[in-house]
Amino acid sequence: MERDRSRTKVFIVYDTKYGNTRIVAEEIAKGLREVEGIEVHVEDVERLRPESVADSDAILIGSPNHLGGPARTIKKFIDRLGEIELRASWFAAFDTYLARKDFEKAVRKIEKRVEERIPRLKQIAPGLSIRVKGIKGPIAENELLRCREFGRRLGSRLQP
Repeated sequence: MERDRSRTKVFIVYDTKYGNTRIVAEEIAKGLREVEGIEVHVEDVERLRPESVADSDAILIGSPNHLGGPARTIKKFIDRLGEIELRASWFAAFDTYLARKDFEKAVRKIEKRVEERIPRLKQIAPGLSIRVKGIKGPIAENELLRCREFGRRLGSRLQP
């Protein structure tokens, strides 16, 4: 099947325990879809094979903060991405966190792991860290607006 070069394909992969990181991924996707020429796919890491993202132009990776870093499933996913041939040139990371001490911890570790395992991928923008109010959520006030703006900003940088 011939690829439509007039569209930029973005794949968002995330892990979630209580659904907050899924909501963040979906809001980022909404922002991306507001930009003309961007095609977005969103999927839970548990239901995804790394080969499914191989023909994407950009990969966004999100995780809740687990003990100061990303979920194990996300780390394994990144490791497996490093073992396959990717078309993607770009990546970005996002996380959800509860305690202020965990702000951007998972994001930074995702970025570092991608840089180590898939050095040819370039980071589109600094990662996004979104606060949740409790272990099960909800997402803190005004944070969803930041998600959508993050998506728009990424989309404008990736626009064909």
